[in-house]
Amino acid sequence: MVGSILRAPVPPADPPPAVDWAQAERALDAALPADYKRLVETYGDGLFDGTIWLLVPDSAYDDCDLHAQVTARDEVLADLLGVRGQARRPAGGGGGVLPWAFEEGTGAFLYWLARPGQRPEEWTVLYNEGRGPLWEHHDMGCLAFLLAVLTGTAETEYFGYLYEVLKPTAHRFATADQILGTAG
Repeated sequence: MVGSILRAPVPPADPPPAVDWAQAERALDAALPADYKRLVETYGDGLFDGTIWLLVPDSAYDDCDLHAQVTARDEVLADLLGVRGQARRPAGGGGGVLPWAFEEGTGAFLYWLARPGQRPEEWTVLYNEGRGPLWEHHDMGCLAFLLAVLTGTAETEYFGYLYEVLKPTAHRFATADQILGTAG
């Protein structure tokens, strides 16, 4: 599905490394949405239109590593909310938030909102401005949200500049290795 939905406007770079989804989900104690898995399998860790970094399990770069960012975001949100260890709790039907991407240079993160009893395919997107308390909810999955942002159809206060300022004529994806240098 990613092929027909996102590949046309955003050609992927080289095929990314395979992800052991069973291991990744065990480490998170949570299943992950199928559309996210397709994004990762198509693109890997990297940056869409110089703006949205996709997090992936076991990235060679801590900033792009889903597991590292889950831990970091859990600590940040726990400090912010004053509820250590309770910000992220999608396993077992308890609900919570999990990061899946972040915005370049702003400190803003994109999360899944996992409500009690929901399957991962029902999770919706939350945008947290990062350097402030505001959250924006989007009633769609991560692939639909990413496509809406890249095509300028997302109803958001935060990504309008992509089309007002940058006015992209073609979309691009750059891998983390291309931007950050080969990890190793």
